Amino acid sequence: MCSKEFNMRRFLSYIIPLIAAWAVFAGCSSIQRVINTSDNDLIFQRGLVYYKAEKWSKAIILFEHCEPYLKGFPQEDSVAYYRAHSYYKNYDFQTAASLFDEFRRNYGRSVFIEDAEAYFARSLYNMCPSPERDQTTTSAAIVAIAEFLAHHPESEQREFFHELTRDLTWRMEERSFLNAYTYYKILRYDSAIIAFRNALKKYPDSHRREDIMYYITMSAYNFADNSVASKQADRFMTALDSYYSFIMEYPESKYRAELDKLADNAKRYIEKIKGEKVEDGNVADAAAIRITQ
Repeated sequence: MCSKEFNMRRFLSYIIPLIAAWAVFAGCSSIQRVINTSDNDLIFQRGLVYYKAEKWSKAIILFEHCEPYLKGFPQEDSVAYYRAHSYYKNYDFQTAASLFDEFRRNYGRSVFIEDAEAYFARSLYNMCPSPERDQTTTSAAIVAIAEFLAHHPESEQREFFHELTRDLTWRMEERSFLNAYTYYKILRYDSAIIAFRNALKKYPDSHRREDIMYYITMSAYNFADNSVASKQADRFMTALDSYYSFIMEYPESKYRAELDKLADNAKRYIEKIKGEKVEDGNVADAAAIRITQ
C-alpha cells in the first residue's frame, strides 16, 4: 500500500509540471494562432475577451499587436484605452501613466477621455514615494489631479480625488519639514532657520506647523549660542522673537516648558550684555572726565 502511494506521488510530481507547462504553451499558442490570422479586428476582439476575463498580460499582447494597424479606424481610441488600462490593472503604473498621458493628448474627444485622465492621475499617484524620497512624481500627480478636476468638475470621482490631493499634500508638507530638519540635525542652524521658514511660507497650514515653529526657535537659539560674542546679543533677540511668536500661537504646546527655559537663558544673556555695556560706558565716562581735568 505504501509502495502504491509512493509511486502515485512520484507520478504526480512528474505530471503536474507537465500539465502546467502545457497550459502555458496552449495559452501562448492560442494567442499566436489569433495573431497569425492577420485579422486585426479579430485580434482586437479576442483581446477584449481576455480583458473582460482580467487576463491582463494576454490582453496586452493582443492590443499591442493590433494597435498600429487600427490607426484611422473606429477602434483606434478603444484599443489605445484598453491597452493602457490593462497595464494599469497589471500594476505597471509607469507604462500606464505614459500611455494614458499619450491618450489624453491624442484623443481629447474620445468617450474614454474622462476615464483616461482619471487613470493618468491615479497611475501617477500609485507611483508616488514616501516623504523621505524625492517628491517630483508627487508634484506631477497633484497637477494631474487638478487638471482632471478642472476638466470634469461634476465627476463622481471628485471627492475621491480631493482625498488623494490631501494625502499628496501631506507628503509634500512632510518632505518640506524633513528637508529643513536635515539641516538642524547636522547643526547647520542658519540654514535650518531659512529652510523651516520657507516650509512655513509654502505650507502655512501644514500639519507640521507647530513642529516647524518649534525648530525655528530651537535653531535660532542654538545659532545664537554658538555664535561669536559680538553677534550673540542680536541673535538671542531673534531667538526671543521666534519664541514669542511660538507661544502666542501655541500657549499650551508640549514644547512650552523647554522653550521657556531657553528664553530665560536668552534674556539673562541679553541683560548681562546690557549691564556690561553700561559698566563699560561708565568707565569710559570717568576716563573722559579725568582727561579733561
